[in-house]
Amino acid sequence: MVTSSMFITALAPNTLAVAVIRQTANATVSWVDWFVGFAPVGITLLAVTPWLIYKLYPPDIRVAPEAPRWAADRLGAMGPMSRREITLLALVSFALALWIGATRFVDPAVSAMFVVLLMVLSGVVSWDDVIGHAQAWNVLIWFATMVTLAGGLVDTGFIQWLAKSLSPAFERLGPSMAIVALVGAYYFLHYFFASITAHSASMLPIFLAVALTIPAVSPKEWGLLLAYPLGLMGILTTYTAGHSPIYYGSGYISRRAFWGLGFGVGAFFLIVYLAIAVPWLAHLQRSVRP
Repeated sequence: MVTSSMFITALAPNTLAVAVIRQTANATVSWVDWFVGFAPVGITLLAVTPWLIYKLYPPDIRVAPEAPRWAADRLGAMGPMSRREITLLALVSFALALWIGATRFVDPAVSAMFVVLLMVLSGVVSWDDVIGHAQAWNVLIWFATMVTLAGGLVDTGFIQWLAKSLSPAFERLGPSMAIVALVGAYYFLHYFFASITAHSASMLPIFLAVALTIPAVSPKEWGLLLAYPLGLMGILTTYTAGHSPIYYGSGYISRRAFWGLGFGVGAFFLIVYLAIAVPWLAHLQRSVRP
């Protein structure tokens, strides 16, 4: 969950959020912007969360000396990396380098398409593999539809009208409390969604438009403040993300424990996130201003 928030490319809804931020807030978020903005939160949570889970829900088996031997045997049986695997690693690294350092010159979507083309030409995958990946094409079609719909709501003025109707309630709270209220409401509303993508597409334009009426925070800050929790909120319940039913279905965690841990750890994530991200993003914005 933490790493899903740390990188744009770690979670599909992150890329959708970047498109919504660009359309609604007229702010561009690069791969580096995203990573630097969340890094302090991510590093903190990565360091603390294993210890927290260990204390809250200690495992029955705490020592497994045979596990390293088993893993070593399995790796040995796999043998050395093949030419295709080495080529794939090089092409993925090349794509990542383009996303990190070349977004000013090459659109990330063009970079991805170019690398996929190189994979086909180099024989890493076949063209039949590409056109036969129904799930990937399904995501592409849905994302294109959702981004277009979000842009249409902005162009017709619906989002602006809704934001003006809702903003007075948040303006009376003051900047700090408005951030807590908006981000907290956006975060816990995920209890009503079974998809992070659906949550991002339907709720982010509305919450971002409302947030932009509070001038104490820049549009880019607001966009990132509302986009980062997408990777964290998948921990809340047994259905809030695609991986949640798999974890729950493994049978190791009871329904009561899953929901209780989901709420408790999810609230902890949100508190740490707000405590670190809000001042850090404000500092980053001040440092780039002339």
